[in-house]
Amino acid sequence: MSEKNHQTDVTIIGAGPTGLFAVFQCGMLGMRTHVVDALEATGGQCTALYPEKPIYDIPGFPSVAAAELIEQLEQQAAPFDPVYHLDQQVTALERTADLGWKVTTSKGHSITSKAVILAAGAGAFGPNRPPLANLESYEGKSVFYLVKRREDFRDKSVVIAGGGDSAVDWAMSLPQVAKKVYVVHRRDKFRAAPESVARMRALADSGEIEMIVPYQLHGLTGENGQLDAVIVKDLEGNERTLETDVLLPFYGLATDLGPIADWGFTLERGHILVDPTTCETRQQGIFAIGDIATYKNKLKLILCGFSEAAMAAHAIHSLVFPEQELHFQYSTSKGVPGES
Repeated sequence: MSEKNHQTDVTIIGAGPTGLFAVFQCGMLGMRTHVVDALEATGGQCTALYPEKPIYDIPGFPSVAAAELIEQLEQQAAPFDPVYHLDQQVTALERTADLGWKVTTSKGHSITSKAVILAAGAGAFGPNRPPLANLESYEGKSVFYLVKRREDFRDKSVVIAGGGDSAVDWAMSLPQVAKKVYVVHRRDKFRAAPESVARMRALADSGEIEMIVPYQLHGLTGENGQLDAVIVKDLEGNERTLETDVLLPFYGLATDLGPIADWGFTLERGHILVDPTTCETRQQGIFAIGDIATYKNKLKLILCGFSEAAMAAHAIHSLVFPEQELHFQYSTSKGVPGES
């Protein structure tokens, strides 16, 4: 077999948190894995978009930075020797003669396996940009769609715009380093976890942040890419000028499934419909987990993606080892490779 032709038990598309945990789950069941990701490093959005963002709903971690979570997941997967194919996209997916699947990547690698796990998040992603005049002239200088290093905002005045988890999480975190933090939202209701919203409101009550509600972004002022103020307007047309150094618009991501959309899956609003008991798609032997998967009452939480990884791995076992009966064991009794 050539250096670019590979054979394994399971091919995992996506090296974000759910993809990494799928490596562990497959490994615990004796299955080898290869992992493909378009980014240059593992971690998906946790690495690319918000490595320092605190995550509060991972069991056992009252708070964990996204980058630290990825590091721990890599260590957890390491005993099973996954092979990573990073900085390359999957360009083709086709059936093999033995009813397995062959994945082809943009760098000419082919990976043949009995099953495929799609853990590709929501596909390719980019920020939803607010409709503001001359916005592009400030991007990358004083307008940012993600926070990679909280320290970059030390002693600065920051306007956070949006009402979702990212806006609320950074509204709780940035006051520890920033000089001033404003939170701009078009209504008083936020889409983040209720406990997080309550903590943010407590910071507002104590004067650590200022809530600008209900207002929307209306304009920007500044020179040579550096903001000096953000203009906001309420529903009655009243304007306020917020003197600031930085604008962080958190309006979510525009996503694109790319070639995945043409692989014969049942799609619902840009997500792949799966059997909620196994996470298998309509294509036998292909499973979808994490943000890319959907089913009735689906929750887009990392911890749910972890559960889906376990369900998919157990469902795949019979495809990889058809003659072997799977006897469920807890990790506490089974252990992992390398443990004494």
